[in-house]
Amino acid sequence: MNSSRIAPSLVTMSRTMRSQQAIRTGARYLAASRTFHVQARASTFIVGSERFKQAGILNTNIITQQVRTYADKVVKVPQMAESISEGTLKQWVKNVGDYVKQDEEVATIETDKVDVSVNSPASGTIIEVFAAEEDNVAVGADLFKLELGDAPKEGAASSEAKEEPKKEETKEEPKKQEAPKPAASQPSQPSEQPKAAFGNRSENRVKMNRMRLRIAERLKSAQDTAASLTTFNEIDMTNLMDLRTTYKDAVLKKHNVKFGFMSAFVKASAIALQELPAVNASIDGTDIVYHDYVDISVAVATPKGLVTPVLRNVEDMGYIDIEKNIAALGNKARDNKITIEDMAGGTFTISNGGVFGSLMGTPIINLPQTAILGMHGIKDRPIAVNGKVSVQ
Repeated sequence: MNSSRIAPSLVTMSRTMRSQQAIRTGARYLAASRTFHVQARASTFIVGSERFKQAGILNTNIITQQVRTYADKVVKVPQMAESISEGTLKQWVKNVGDYVKQDEEVATIETDKVDVSVNSPASGTIIEVFAAEEDNVAVGADLFKLELGDAPKEGAASSEAKEEPKKEETKEEPKKQEAPKPAASQPSQPSEQPKAAFGNRSENRVKMNRMRLRIAERLKSAQDTAASLTTFNEIDMTNLMDLRTTYKDAVLKKHNVKFGFMSAFVKASAIALQELPAVNASIDGTDIVYHDYVDISVAVATPKGLVTPVLRNVEDMGYIDIEKNIAALGNKARDNKITIEDMAGGTFTISNGGVFGSLMGTPIINLPQTAILGMHGIKDRPIAVNGKVSVQ
């Protein structure tokens, strides 16, 4: 037998025996300590799990459970939209030490357009946060760390209430009796001071949220940029009011939606916009973009500011469809559930100042759109009808 062939075989066997011995030693150490680093040891468990089971040294089921229990996950600020790169952390819904389920809301981030809920990607316990409320957070930045696993059992040591130390009772020393002082001559009473002419003059300074600040900036930019012209017209609302009075109860009963005036103005605007393409257009740099569809932005007032969700393809809608979509978007906006997609685009805007009692006004164009319609209050007016004065 060739000795040169025997030597490599002996070397290989020696290496194999040393490797097996190292694996056994490591397994015993892990079984004894019951703690390990997941990333450093995971591959060792996979390779040697069958050998461990055969040797009766380590139970792979325990290892798997420990991996699930002690793994940590860092959750980052999610992508919100192409045009949004950061936001303001408005609220931690959950705090360090709280257990959260998968898809449960953990924090709220306020952006220029909408509030974004950050939900937990898995079930676990929050062990660290990387930002405080009112901090600006960038998309992709670390937000909080989650320890994956099941909810902690009740009665754990960490949840035991600590007894407050008893406060030592301090006895009051008896007061020394002082000798009575001689009565002093009483000064003459000062003349009564005049009362202040004004009441409470306190002030309250509140920081604008990102949405309201962004709206103010955009409206001011539109006011400075657009060469706008406002025209005023009055229309006789008698027939439309009669139509609403006749059908509002039937519409509510059959379609579970209120029949208002907005649907009529939206539909009339859609017809007019198709006849006047220059009004159903938008400005893109030095270009005018003409649209063969009608997407109307409807202004909705919310506690956080004015938002303009969009009704898509209004030219294909009827009165009932318009009312249903307006109601749905209005509810989402007031419940702070409106999304960026709900407000993106729009070829024309309608603002209804009449709900606030406005008689007339000059609404600001919602750039890059080219026009806006402002609706205002309904008032009785004396008008001439067939040569006679009539109140309409």
